[in-house]
Amino acid sequence: MALASPTAPGRRTAAVAAYVVLALVALAFLAPFGWLFLASVSSTPTTDTSIPDAPTLRNFVDVLTGDNLRSLANSLVLSLGSALLTLLLAAPAAYPLSRYGRRFGRPVLLGLLFATGLPVTAIMVPVYGLFVQLDLLDSIPATILFLTATGLPMAIWMMKNFMDEVPISLEEAAWVDGANGLRALVRIVLPLMVPGTTVVFTFTFTLTWGNFFVPFILLIDPGKQPASVAIYQYFGLNGMASYGLLAAFSILYSLPVVLLYTVAQRTLGNAFAMQGAVKG
Repeated sequence: MALASPTAPGRRTAAVAAYVVLALVALAFLAPFGWLFLASVSSTPTTDTSIPDAPTLRNFVDVLTGDNLRSLANSLVLSLGSALLTLLLAAPAAYPLSRYGRRFGRPVLLGLLFATGLPVTAIMVPVYGLFVQLDLLDSIPATILFLTATGLPMAIWMMKNFMDEVPISLEEAAWVDGANGLRALVRIVLPLMVPGTTVVFTFTFTLTWGNFFVPFILLIDPGKQPASVAIYQYFGLNGMASYGLLAAFSILYSLPVVLLYTVAQRTLGNAFAMQGAVKG
C-alpha cells in the first residue's frame, strides 16, 4: 500500500494559498470592469459601484453616433495597418538575425532592445517638426508608418526568438529541392511559427489601439482621430466626467481587443498542433 507523502498537507495548503492570492488579484482587475458595466446601464451613474434600480441602454444609444463610429473605424484602420505592416517588415528583418546573425547579431539585438526602451514622448517634438516640413501632418498613412516604426524593434525581437525555435534542417531540405531563402521563409518558417506571428500581431494591434499620444499630436482633423482620442470628450470640463457615456463608450472601445484576444487564443491553441512537423 502506498503511503501518503508527509508533505502532502503542506503542498495542499500552499496550493490553496496560491489560489486565494490569484483570486484576489483577479478580483482587483475585474472590479473596474464591473463598474464599467453597471455605470453603462445606469441612468444616474456615479463613481460608486451599485446595481441600478432601472437598467437602461440609453448610454449606448447616445454614444453610437456617426462621429464615434468614425473614430472606431479610424482606430481599426490605424491598428490593422500598423500590425500588418509590422509583420511584413519584422519577418524578413528577423530572419537573418535568426539564421546568419552570429557575428553581428548581438549588437543589432542590443540596439533593438535599446530602441524598445526609448519612450515615444522623447522623440515626438522632432517627429512633429519632420511631419510639418514634409507636409505629412494629419495624414493617416504617415501616422501608420510612424506607429509601425515605434513597434518594429520589439516585433523584430519577438519574431527572432520565435524563429529560433524552427529547426534550420527543415529549410535545408527545402534548399535541396531548389527553394531560395525567401521561399523557405514563406513556405517553411512562417507556417511553423503561427503562434509567434499571432503574438506579434496581437501585441502590435493592441499597442496601437490604445495609443493616445501619437494620433493626438499627428492627427489634427477630429474626423481622422481614433477612439483613443475621441473618448476624451466624455471627461468634460474641469474633470466633470459623463460617467454613463464614458462607461458605455469604454465597453464599445474594448470589444475589438477582447475579440482579438479570443481569436488569438483559439489560433494559438490550434497552431501548437503543428509543432509535430519539427519532430521525427
